[in-house]
Amino acid sequence: MSEYQLYYWPVPFRGQFVRAVLAYAGVTWTEGGHEAIEALMSGPVEDMPVPFMGPPVLVDRKAEVAIAQMPAIILYLGETLDLLPSSASLRALSAKVVNDANDVIDELTLDGGREMWTSGSWRAFVPRLRKWMSIWEETGRRHGLQPAAGFLLGGNVPGLADVITHTLWSTMTDRLPTLGPMLQSAAPMTTALVRRMGELPALAALAASTRQDFGETYCGGQIGASIRKVLTG
Repeated sequence: MSEYQLYYWPVPFRGQFVRAVLAYAGVTWTEGGHEAIEALMSGPVEDMPVPFMGPPVLVDRKAEVAIAQMPAIILYLGETLDLLPSSASLRALSAKVVNDANDVIDELTLDGGREMWTSGSWRAFVPRLRKWMSIWEETGRRHGLQPAAGFLLGGNVPGLADVITHTLWSTMTDRLPTLGPMLQSAAPMTTALVRRMGELPALAALAASTRQDFGETYCGGQIGASIRKVLTG
């Protein structure tokens, strides 16, 4: 039996961060898919593995623990899979990176499709997206990240912050390739880190299986179509 059960839609969006951490750590998981998620969401709260409004939800079968909300899941995995730095300050900064990534995808999808993008609203958002990219770049600069070497928060091996950084920006620029030049311009060292992380066998295999399973889909639905429309003109 797989070590974890992940409940998330078949798209490489918020749940992709969970998949990436699990893949990087070398542990196995299964996914419930649409029907299982809808059954959980439509059922009574008292029957849920953990009270939640929407996925992702992760069940750690061995520990008999269920966690909801992407940042909470990621930090749980960081703790239990030994992917966090030893110092309190860097552990806190790792949590910040996870929460920043969650904020970026919330902003990119206008709070999960609360409204749709227009050409005007997208133009107004672009400077903010570039600022998000520069936040990653400055974080890395302060901790020794270099154009061809190093990790986001220092250290000798990749950690949770590096996996999250890779997942955020590689998935976004792969599915929305017109954003790639913006990331390269605003955050060249981050771009290089993302590429180096993508060459790790576990993350490369995840990218290949994600492409096979989900195709060009990013976040799906009307908001996904809205993003592609403003980017392609």
